[in-house]
Amino acid sequence: MKRMINSVIVLLIFLMGVNLNAQKRNATIAFNKTDHDFGKFKEEDGKVSHEFVFTNTGSEPIIIKRVAASCGCTATSWTKEPIVPGGKGYVKAEYNPRNRPGRFNKSVTVFTNAEPRTVILRIMGDVIPREKTVEDIYPYKIGGMRFKSNHIAFVKIKKGQQKTVLLEMINNSNEKITLSFSRVPSHLKVKASPETLKPKGKGFIETTYDAGKKNDWGFVIDRLQILLNDKAEKNNRLTVSATIEEDFSGLTPEELENAPKAEFESKTFNFGTMKQKSSASYEFVFKNTGKSDLIIRKIKSTCGCTVVNLKETVIKPGQTSSLKAIFNSGTRRGRQNKMVTVITNDPKNSMILLRLTGEVESPKKN
Repeated sequence: MKRMINSVIVLLIFLMGVNLNAQKRNATIAFNKTDHDFGKFKEEDGKVSHEFVFTNTGSEPIIIKRVAASCGCTATSWTKEPIVPGGKGYVKAEYNPRNRPGRFNKSVTVFTNAEPRTVILRIMGDVIPREKTVEDIYPYKIGGMRFKSNHIAFVKIKKGQQKTVLLEMINNSNEKITLSFSRVPSHLKVKASPETLKPKGKGFIETTYDAGKKNDWGFVIDRLQILLNDKAEKNNRLTVSATIEEDFSGLTPEELENAPKAEFESKTFNFGTMKQKSSASYEFVFKNTGKSDLIIRKIKSTCGCTVVNLKETVIKPGQTSSLKAIFNSGTRRGRQNKMVTVITNDPKNSMILLRLTGEVESPKKN
């Protein structure tokens, strides 16, 4: 019995030694610090960086597999070659403060073959914002004029409603500039105030949208030509957008009860896998389960690759109808998600989204 106990003790000591030896042979990583505070610095001073130094405190070489920053504002570089036991390496983190004023706290995750497998480093600081230039405040340039935007967005507007939006501008030249506009549709009124700006003078473009005069529904875009001193240049354009919706706010409870109701059997079609330069079609069936005529105001697809054919625009109560959507793959490849927007006079479901989804095979290489 005593001999057996001694044998067990010897075996345990041997196994412990093997385990300790295996641990000693591991690569272990030790950073001199894992966070760095840049303190306060000016945005105009540009990028700041810090090198985090580490030591291989194990007995096997360290390999940094990859380094991942928490955002694109932080660039990284690191020691690419294996670090021998006792050797040192680095991970460099660089922060770009451009257009990022204020306090920041970013992480950099280091993946290695050492223990620990991952190490999280942090950089932080406080960016003092630079003084804004004319170019910063008015980023869009047209001739000698600069604008806060080249796009006037009315967002949502009810049919019959009028809205006005102001767009700020500045004459950044040393000459007087007179603004006027062409290709203005009847539902828009556009004027510059003042019409003539002195050098370095500021003003605004006043645009009024009359949705009652726009014979359309949903998201719509108009493009206007800006004339500077009565001269038109190819790219001197102003984009005006709006989403025109029907106004159901004035309907009484009785009118809502007797309203039309659009119910689709399915709103998604998965065409599976298809080849390039082929097509897939699906008939979306729907029914008017309401008590008055359902009117299809508009149908719009996300791209020209999807064609929609509608049977009829007015559907009587209790009547079933359908619309056929045809997706042409063309030279597209990979996952496809195409949307069809159906705009109706159903007060509870005026904008319906239908989806066609699937995979387009990439052509096989010879």
